[in-house]
Amino acid sequence: MALSKEAKKELEKEGYRIIGNHSAVKICRWTKKSIRDEGVCFKEQFYGIKSHLCCQMTCSLINCQNHCIHCWRNLRYTYSNEVKDPDSPKEIVDGCIQAQRKLLEGFKILPETKYKTVSKANMKKWEEAQEPMHFSISLSGEPTLYSKIGELIAEIRSRGKTSFLVTNGLYPEKIKELAIKKQLPTQLTVSVNSPNKELYVKFHRSSKKDAWEILNETLEILSGLGSRTVFRMNLVKDLNMEDEHVKEYAELIKKAKPMFVHVKGFVSVGFARQRLGYERMPNHKEIKNFAKKLARETDLKVLDEHERSRVCVLGKNKSDMKIKTGEI
Repeated sequence: MALSKEAKKELEKEGYRIIGNHSAVKICRWTKKSIRDEGVCFKEQFYGIKSHLCCQMTCSLINCQNHCIHCWRNLRYTYSNEVKDPDSPKEIVDGCIQAQRKLLEGFKILPETKYKTVSKANMKKWEEAQEPMHFSISLSGEPTLYSKIGELIAEIRSRGKTSFLVTNGLYPEKIKELAIKKQLPTQLTVSVNSPNKELYVKFHRSSKKDAWEILNETLEILSGLGSRTVFRMNLVKDLNMEDEHVKEYAELIKKAKPMFVHVKGFVSVGFARQRLGYERMPNHKEIKNFAKKLARETDLKVLDEHERSRVCVLGKNKSDMKIKTGEI
């Protein structure tokens, strides 16, 4: 399904910049904050990824098998099919960098003129941001529905840049292919927002038959990848973070054997507000308490936390968190 003029207009109004036929970039608020020296995101704190050098992008803007109730996107423009007529990885990466530069133009402090600048940008960071060094393939849609996702990761790596891929885990064959072709990203994250099949159906509203079983197949594959992997949970009050769910999540984590676990609080933004209000957002204390309970059930440790993002990271060794040069 092609991106309609109506969808393109609405997405651009929301801050997206469309790349080619099916990709897009949007400046993350943490990239903006970092350029203004107002703080950094949890990816920088946990893994050493510089927020001002991060490109938040997607190669499958409107393609996803799920219609998750916590999703901030306009699900009216979401289609479950694979990306048709895929653009080349080089076109996507080049397009993302150019669009990111364009979006950052407003931060530039101009030479002294009769007009007073209102920008609070750190110009050293702004200049560095013209060449993003990290690609977060997580903005919108399901990236494994782009048939050339492995080539895209390889293109990013060939330029000496890191990549984080976030997937819903409903295309295990593609993850196997990435592993066989040595095209796994710097870090692979699988979103597991439900502890059991009943809640999965309610939470994800998937168009994929047997989606829960397919996700579990992906978790089993994850355990044997031998690379940087993350089991990510988005927790919603009065839905998927009751005490009774702790042991269920723990069993899934033991199956996946991830390097890290993200316990993150749901945020009521965008179109998610139509389904889940602010009262469904857990505070950081609640997230941390849940993380501690999960740690006890999995023999993991709470390695770090980012209060402003309401997220805790679990793992075995804090020394493993920072990405090293050889892990690109």
